Amino acid sequence: MTSIAVAQGASVFSNPRAAAPEVPYGAQRSMILDGAGFDGAEAAIRAWPGYAPSPLRTLPALADALGLATLYYKDEGGRFGLGSFKALGGAYAVYRLIARGIAARQGGALPPPAEILAGRYRSEVADMTVTCATDGNHGRSVAWGAQLFGCRCVIYIHATVSEGRREAIARYGAEVVRVPGNYDDSVRHAAAEAARHGWTVVSDTTYEGYRDIPIDVMHGYGVMAREIVRQIPEPPTHVIVQAGVGALAASVCAAFWLAWGPARPRFVVVEPVNAACLYQSGLAGHPVAVHGDLDTVMAGLACGEVSPVAWEILDAGASAFATVGDEFALEAMRRFARPLAADHPIVAGETGASGLALLLATQAHEPIRELLALERDSRVLLIGSEGDTDPVIYRQVVGLDAAEVRR
Repeated sequence: MTSIAVAQGASVFSNPRAAAPEVPYGAQRSMILDGAGFDGAEAAIRAWPGYAPSPLRTLPALADALGLATLYYKDEGGRFGLGSFKALGGAYAVYRLIARGIAARQGGALPPPAEILAGRYRSEVADMTVTCATDGNHGRSVAWGAQLFGCRCVIYIHATVSEGRREAIARYGAEVVRVPGNYDDSVRHAAAEAARHGWTVVSDTTYEGYRDIPIDVMHGYGVMAREIVRQIPEPPTHVIVQAGVGALAASVCAAFWLAWGPARPRFVVVEPVNAACLYQSGLAGHPVAVHGDLDTVMAGLACGEVSPVAWEILDAGASAFATVGDEFALEAMRRFARPLAADHPIVAGETGASGLALLLATQAHEPIRELLALERDSRVLLIGSEGDTDPVIYRQVVGLDAAEVRR
């Protein structure tokens, strides 16, 4: 029977379909993400200019305040200068798309990134146009990848995407078009425009007849998870991962399942209260859409429809699904910026702070801690998916800019 616990500003339920720790990855679902795919993404991305593993922070004072043994934070705020983990996915998918196109024309193997970056296929690449819908970070990654490898890019944003995030995408040479509606409306609009113009959609969400490119995106995200496996002294007992369409969560879940097997952590998926498509899908036992404006300060998670490929992994891979209110995400940003004792100060955007938001919302709520098996000896990993991707909003929330926090 499904167990549900509700606190003020948060809700958690345990997943009755979760695979037992000893169940091998792929035993209940097809291995849509696999070791070879993660290997390929890692080899390509590590060869890009400016690659470096992002830091894994340890926050002992905050862990103690939350009643935990250890709290880890994977800080993606500096990734390739784009401010989020998304740099790993969209740009990698752009590379794979270009490389496959070149290989198809020439009848050979996929050219390595270095050859494309050196301009060897400049004329072929210039004829390609990539596009996507975004609430900010994914579009920035696709635009950066297009600029890096030399193709044209058109990005669609929905009505509530901030002007700061629009400008950040345009900075990489993309044409940015604002369309009415919410994120899911912009996804459909981008697909229609791509079909009309002969462009290629580079999305992190799958739909009927469209799977290969989102799978490339998800394999790209796995580079971050593999870094964690090498950086962390032992597997955590818990990992809390935020979800929009579920691509990041599924990628991290698959990578950890492959790396740690029966020692893999309890896997908790967290979403905003107003955009909880995975939570609702978990309750239903199959993907369902949530509707409305999906309004949340956690802009990167304002998605109403689950990616089917992500669901194939999370349906069995997630131990629990959770929702959290916006007020706790804002408080988490401030907690990171003004740390306790000697903890490292962290610049975390609204989405990047969502894991801590859940911990704050449920800190004094014993039924939820019991449901999640959070105890004094728990080692919890949070995915810090973004930094101050909109500096104006960040300063309004925290009262400091990023440079002041890091000082």
